[in-house]
Amino acid sequence: MAASASSTMLLSSKSSRASLSWKNQLASTSAFRVSGVTLPRRSLRQCPRFIVYSMDAKPTVLVAEKLGEAGLKLLKEFANVDCSYNLSPEELCTKISLCDALVVRSGTKVTREIFESSGGRLKVVGRAGVGIDNVDLAAATEHGCLVVNAPTANTVAAAEHGIALLTAMARNVAQADASVKAGKWLRNKYVGVSLVGKTLAVMGFGKVGSEVARRAKGLGMHVIAHDPYAPADRARAIGVQLVSFDEALASADFISLHMPLTPATKQILNDETFAKMKKGVRIVNVARGGVIDEEALVRALDAGIVAQAALDVFTVEPPPKDSKLIQHENVTATPHLGASTTEAQEGVAIEVAEAVVGALKGELSATAVNAPMVPAEVLLELKPFVVLAEKLGRLAVQLVAGGSGVKSVKVTYGSARAPDDLDTRLLRAMITKGMIEPISSVFINLVNADFTAKQRGLQISEERLLLDGSPESPVEFIQVQIANVESKFASAISDSGEIRVEGRVKDGVPHLTKVGSFEVDVSLEGSIILCSQVDQPGMIGKVGSVLGEENVNVSFMSVGRVAPRKQAVMAIGVDEQPSKESLKRIGEIPAIQEFVYLGL
Repeated sequence: MAASASSTMLLSSKSSRASLSWKNQLASTSAFRVSGVTLPRRSLRQCPRFIVYSMDAKPTVLVAEKLGEAGLKLLKEFANVDCSYNLSPEELCTKISLCDALVVRSGTKVTREIFESSGGRLKVVGRAGVGIDNVDLAAATEHGCLVVNAPTANTVAAAEHGIALLTAMARNVAQADASVKAGKWLRNKYVGVSLVGKTLAVMGFGKVGSEVARRAKGLGMHVIAHDPYAPADRARAIGVQLVSFDEALASADFISLHMPLTPATKQILNDETFAKMKKGVRIVNVARGGVIDEEALVRALDAGIVAQAALDVFTVEPPPKDSKLIQHENVTATPHLGASTTEAQEGVAIEVAEAVVGALKGELSATAVNAPMVPAEVLLELKPFVVLAEKLGRLAVQLVAGGSGVKSVKVTYGSARAPDDLDTRLLRAMITKGMIEPISSVFINLVNADFTAKQRGLQISEERLLLDGSPESPVEFIQVQIANVESKFASAISDSGEIRVEGRVKDGVPHLTKVGSFEVDVSLEGSIILCSQVDQPGMIGKVGSVLGEENVNVSFMSVGRVAPRKQAVMAIGVDEQPSKESLKRIGEIPAIQEFVYLGL
């Protein structure tokens, strides 16, 4: 959850040093406020909170269900791995406060209580598989915990199992096998039905559903599908017609379920929907047990509305031994084997392990379930702008004078791309992260950025400026403005009265290109000293000499001015943090009117 009103500022060892300014910060005990909540400053000697783990402080990953060896090997190369299976909810709640990541399959319920018990330490939940209905996504988001899954590795295995159940059911394979093993030879009893020419309704046309459709087409079946979110052109490409839910039920000889379990799909097959089906329909479910009202299915089987059912998943797993559904002679049952091939198990283990390790490293994940869903190719393209966005947020908030409440932020994106071709959710999240983390004890990530901003009353508006030129680059510049605040560096105030910083990406590296109304050009790879001065010869040399005497390396230096010998802003990029004494000496240079040190 977000920090309480009494939370004090914690510093990230990676990127959130407190700012120092000659005018009012060197000996200051002033505080920041966000939306009326006062957050007192602490000493730079405060114990840091690490975002990226060092070699001697490995994160801990709890693996609560069996995972393939290849995945475990990947996890162990980066983290301390605790494999503890069959934990009770109470045991899991006890262990989780010592863990940075949790890996589960479908059998472990990751509830709100688990997130609350983690005390904020749990940063990633990895679901080894596709479905995430066993994870409380709302609670994960509120607690800043990223949820990742493995959506591709077991797709083929699940589709193959669906087809296996379809054909086994049609030809009574399981029942005939049991009969023969019981010493019987009942050829007439187990006469099946052909698949050729029959209509298969695929309910849920995602990755698995579409693969089932491809294979069913190869068996000579006529395939229709229902999915309110599936694009019609993708369905047409494999010869499948998208139809309404009721039309699918009324037309199908076979129904194959491939939908997630959500409030909208829970028990979507029930007495009412069974009544709409063809008499003698056959049903396959390799999705989620909860999408079928199992008692209603028994009634439909007894009435002959449903001729047969082949089920790999159940509402309660394992189902009760005396389950009427399991014991029904027209039901073929398997123990949730959809992803259970050697190849799929290893693939899922590797996919979820890579996602968990990447998330712990702070990398962007294309399989994040509760973060902005951005395609992998877009993530790659936006990566340098993501870094720029966070650093602009950090710079802007550190320019706010102590006691000012940050409530209104405006972000402007300059781009030659059409608005529909520029997804800014990820950039907005990183600006929010940059603004809140330096003045709060809350750890912000892509998951809880919007939630935390809203909770603190921080309103972030966005504007897009359509520029002339080539749309090759997604963004030409990003500008961050904070309104209705005072600044510790007066030159950062624009002509319209807001704190304003602007940046661009040059050769893959983020640069600060504007402070207030002054044009500058300094790399955002280290930290920055901003000096407001009267433009005159020798200023760069004087400041450089002070820093050089303390062995502080200067990476970039840029001066923006309104006119020669007039007001100017000097931006200096430094690799190390100068001492307070050195900063004081810079402030005592006669032509310098004010300065501020900004840690990135």
